[in-house]
Amino acid sequence: MLDVAHFFKNYQRDLTLQLVAGGEGLKKKIKTPEVHRPGLGLTGFLKTYSPDRILIFGKAEILYLRELSLELSRVRLDGILTQKTPLVIVSRRLVPPQELIASCKKRRIPLFRSPLTTRDLSSRISSLLKRETSPAMTCHGTLVEAFGVGVLIQGDSAIGKSETALGLIEHGHRLISDDIVQIGVREGNILEGSGPELTRHLMEIRGIGIINVAHLYGAVCVRDRKSIDLIVKLEAWDDRHFYDRVGLEEKYCEMLGVKVPIHLLPLKPGRDVVLLLETIALNHRLKKRGLDSAKEFNTKLLQAIAKKQKKQGSRLQSILREKG
Repeated sequence: MLDVAHFFKNYQRDLTLQLVAGGEGLKKKIKTPEVHRPGLGLTGFLKTYSPDRILIFGKAEILYLRELSLELSRVRLDGILTQKTPLVIVSRRLVPPQELIASCKKRRIPLFRSPLTTRDLSSRISSLLKRETSPAMTCHGTLVEAFGVGVLIQGDSAIGKSETALGLIEHGHRLISDDIVQIGVREGNILEGSGPELTRHLMEIRGIGIINVAHLYGAVCVRDRKSIDLIVKLEAWDDRHFYDRVGLEEKYCEMLGVKVPIHLLPLKPGRDVVLLLETIALNHRLKKRGLDSAKEFNTKLLQAIAKKQKKQGSRLQSILREKG
């Protein structure tokens, strides 16, 4: 469960937060990712009000409080601010009324200010908290972006995952994380990968050591996070194994309840792995647009077979008529 101190430390820059009062309550827990504007709660209507949500005071709320008498504003604030309230944020750089500051201090509720608009603030907080509280896992692999497609490269140790990623970076693609990939779920059914802060933008290449991709190739060749659109598993070529040569059957791997297409890419000397991986990424984009080369080929093949069978059937009927 996320506490307010962690929220403030991690998202102070993203939300441009300034602590105004209630610093003693930074250990309070944020139990729900929902954000709420007091609205009707300030009028005394509390039947549908839930006190354990983050409260955002916008321009309307601040102006309304200033219209109330000192005693009435205290009563209304007492109705919505409870020990369960994790934190309060005032948007648009508005100055919090003294009654609000006093109420937050009294209940040890952290009170913040932000220059962001109420809508923008609410949207960002919801997105950040959903990402924070969504199911997560860590896996071994390298995550890259090729032609806008998030590709998670997996395989046994020393198979060449990092070297393949380095080749893609040389071609202008982007690195998200090497060796360790942190995976979470956003927007219900989209996997998103990122790297640990300690190893962000770093790669380990055997024989060379640790390199910083952002420093070597520029900031344009890295990014902090990316959706995982497909998985490519590298393995050593095995002559005894039958490899799909058409690609009609799409295989999937399930992660955190989300199915992701997975491709097995066998390696042997002479195969250009970088080129093959780029082709997989481009083909994935085409499939997303409804263009499937394997299915088109299969349809044409079936049509050709049907046409040939029809001709053979007509010929056979002609022969039978001649004999009859």
